[in-house]
Amino acid sequence: MQLNIKHLCHSLDLSTQELDFLFELASKMEKRPKEYSLSCQGNILGTLFFEPSTRTRLSFESAMQRLGGQVLGFSDSAQSSTSKGESLQDTIKVMASYCDIMVMRHPKEGSALLASQCSNVPVINGGDGGHQHPTQTLTDLFTIKTKFGRLDNLNIALCGDLKHGRTVHSLLLALSRYDNNKFTLISPNELQIPKYLANQLLGLGCEIKVKTSLRDLNSIDILYMTRIQKERQTVWLISKNSKISRKFPVFWCNMT
Repeated sequence: MQLNIKHLCHSLDLSTQELDFLFELASKMEKRPKEYSLSCQGNILGTLFFEPSTRTRLSFESAMQRLGGQVLGFSDSAQSSTSKGESLQDTIKVMASYCDIMVMRHPKEGSALLASQCSNVPVINGGDGGHQHPTQTLTDLFTIKTKFGRLDNLNIALCGDLKHGRTVHSLLLALSRYDNNKFTLISPNELQIPKYLANQLLGLGCEIKVKTSLRDLNSIDILYMTRIQKERQTVWLISKNSKISRKFPVFWCNMT
């Protein structure tokens, strides 16, 4: 199957049919990794990380190398010419001349889309501010499908900083395309999902419950926990973090 996209900037860029194809391919690669060890031979992945990252950056680097490709890039914007005043557009154009595909993480919403508009090689969004994180969503969807055998008819609770958490925004929109999924959103009122996203989900006919407590969650299939995004909050909201953390502690739970 040929994917109908050049860039991956948003969790809705891939159709459900394309997702099924990717999950089937991922399952094959997971079972027989050596068969794909030369799939990216002769290709270079460019990594542009303007924000700190451990899992996203290293997983991309590991994947490219395991597939026979090479990696070049930076993990600190101070190492790039943007620290000297170079525009993001010019940085993207330069990097595109050195690599065959690139992944970028940037603190500004919409930065991945901007990068895709000035790049002649594919751009993958590794997180753009509090907006989207489509590759994390691919991992989440694959995990859910592996566990439950489906991506529909699920009761999903999402808890934590739902306002600033880009993984939450991406996952909600991706799961909204599957039939009969129900969402429970658990957070303090100050950290509920943005209004534009709530309106979008309601417009798609999604069933949403809003809670401020972790009580009475026995009927859910999945509990998706996220951290407090201190780096994206105002000074006023940061001052409330201690209270929020006490109300929503990290905990273990068993769900069937």
